[in-house]
Amino acid sequence: MRKIREEEKRIIEFLLKMIGTNSEEYPISETVYEYEGGIMGSISMQNTDGSSYLRDLIQVHYLDVDQISVVITLTVDKDGKLLDLDFWKEDFSKLIQYPTPDKLKVNIIGNGKFEARV
Repeated sequence: MRKIREEEKRIIEFLLKMIGTNSEEYPISETVYEYEGGIMGSISMQNTDGSSYLRDLIQVHYLDVDQISVVITLTVDKDGKLLDLDFWKEDFSKLIQYPTPDKLKVNIIGNGKFEARV
């Protein structure tokens, strides 16, 4: 466990804003657990095995500086609390540069669901 970084909080707050909510409705944990030793950037806001996963809140894409696509997903647990900020780099390599909100690609499609595009 470690203290959450400011850039992680910024991404979470941005993603929450994109779905019309905020950190008052979904409080952001001050401590996090890094998956894969921090290689791809994924964090858990709870110390669980993932069995309490309920659903994705939003999914976005980001192009790392090596031009490899990264999918970033914010998830909630069965109690409606933030669970993970999950990064998946399509070639499974190490994340080179942590994204800023202006680098994320999010599109809202007609049925109210979010679709991410690079």
